[in-house]
Amino acid sequence: MKILEANAGALTNFEVLDFLRSRGAGRDPTRVIVPVAPSEFKVYDYLEQTAACNQTRQAIGEFLEKCKSIKLAKAEILNIINIRPSSLVELYPIIEEYDNRFGEATEAAETMEEFVETVQQLPPPPNQMQSEQGTAADETEVPDGEKIEVTE
Repeated sequence: MKILEANAGALTNFEVLDFLRSRGAGRDPTRVIVPVAPSEFKVYDYLEQTAACNQTRQAIGEFLEKCKSIKLAKAEILNIINIRPSSLVELYPIIEEYDNRFGEATEAAETMEEFVETVQQLPPPPNQMQSEQGTAADETEVPDGEKIEVTE
């Protein structure tokens, strides 16, 4: 791989993780293709705990296509991909001058709610996937609507 232009732009966490994987960073340090710095292993370990480990180029590309209808800056889209907000409350601080750009009209609110649903279609972080699967398996609903925890 040859770098054509240094500092050409910001990268998503997925792109950094993909680059580290291509260099051989991973859980098994004996399978390293090229010399990997200890800091790269630490970054790899961190990114493995984020949504970046479940994302694909196709999912990010589809998300970017859906973002074209909403006027967002590149940095805002980058942060949304990296942070993956799951509610409007989490999305609000990411978008600069939200009130001025989108207003408080009901149409703007509906548009942003639809956008949050689009963001939720991005793959979730691994810990969120496990908690969603664990919640369904660990709780049982009884006829009166009360949930009980099943322990073994």
